[in-house]
Amino acid sequence: MSLQSTQASLPAGPLTGIRVLDAATLFAGPLAAMLLGDFGAEVIKIEHPNGDPVRSHGYCKNGVALWWKVISRNKRCVTLNLNLPEGQDLFRQLAQRADVLIESFRPGTLERWEVGPEILQEINPRLIIARVTGFGQFGPYKSRPGFGTLAEAMSGFAAITGQRDGPPTLPPFGLADGISALATATAILMALHAREHSGEGQVIDTAIIEPILTILGPQLTWFDQLGILQPRTGNRSVNNAPRNVYRTKDEKWVAVSTSAQNIAERLMTLVGRPDVIQQPWFLSGAERAKHADELDEIVAGWIGEHALDEVMREFAKAEAAVAPIYDVQDIMSDPQYKALGTVLEVPDDELGTVKMQNVMFRLSRTPGKVRFAGRRKGEDNSVVYGELLGVTSDRLRMLKKQGVI
Repeated sequence: MSLQSTQASLPAGPLTGIRVLDAATLFAGPLAAMLLGDFGAEVIKIEHPNGDPVRSHGYCKNGVALWWKVISRNKRCVTLNLNLPEGQDLFRQLAQRADVLIESFRPGTLERWEVGPEILQEINPRLIIARVTGFGQFGPYKSRPGFGTLAEAMSGFAAITGQRDGPPTLPPFGLADGISALATATAILMALHAREHSGEGQVIDTAIIEPILTILGPQLTWFDQLGILQPRTGNRSVNNAPRNVYRTKDEKWVAVSTSAQNIAERLMTLVGRPDVIQQPWFLSGAERAKHADELDEIVAGWIGEHALDEVMREFAKAEAAVAPIYDVQDIMSDPQYKALGTVLEVPDDELGTVKMQNVMFRLSRTPGKVRFAGRRKGEDNSVVYGELLGVTSDRLRMLKKQGVI
């Protein structure tokens, strides 16, 4: 199916008409491109003829990489060897016809291939180039290999995560990459908006070590003004209490939060200790956090005497904040997720159907849509290179034989 007919058959998303080249790998850049594709952008995934690293990452079914199905959804897949001059020429031609380029090569790599921002924006002044690297485009660490794990370590996240007497703890998923993807997608939208006024593209420099630092809260300011180093507190919070996970009578787990003062008061009333509310230290979250041992003992005792269903029912009646600790099986059967349509079943010619997360949020007039899951390597070479660049079938066969595509 052609690019034009595919796009014409779909409801228009808010980014319809925007063409994005995704030349990034592992994982922030490709996830940013996925988010843009979810909302109508025409995304062309460019991978080396040997295959993108995600194709061998994580679990597979019948040789099909499942992570690829998600992160490369809504993307046309082409192969291209940027180490070869003919590959670089095709890349420049694609960039000339694109609105956005997302790349994650080490600083200086595009320039060495003669497809750096100066060259690309000379042939396409409206092009927006998002450069996503571990440490950014300048500074003493710019040439280091950079992954989300390193950002989770260097941002201070690992230092404050884990039990008080345990080691620093890294997340079991790409947290820093995911945060950087959201930041990069936001930056691209800002640059597209600015282009509406200036007519010119620009270069976006995302260092994966920075967005995660931003969402970690006021640690920099606390240290600057008070010399405070936030400690590891396990599932507790330094800002409020009770805040923890608690085991129910039937061996389930729930998470409880009391970020708001009135919620904390409702909780203590629910568990039969309204007298605690009268304590002077109970009047602020920070002071309550200093009495976390006492509060946890009270809340854990009450929850431990009740089964999960009863805990959820009584918390709901009291309008206190609680959630069960879910695994992915629980998520798939939860009525709220079902009502939101969060888990989506996507038709796929390799797997039949594949379930994955739906788009992140709902727009009332121009909603996003998962149109198809990640495609085979080079599946769209003939469509993209043929229709977009006018490359003939004979030429495509020769380029493939030469290892260019």
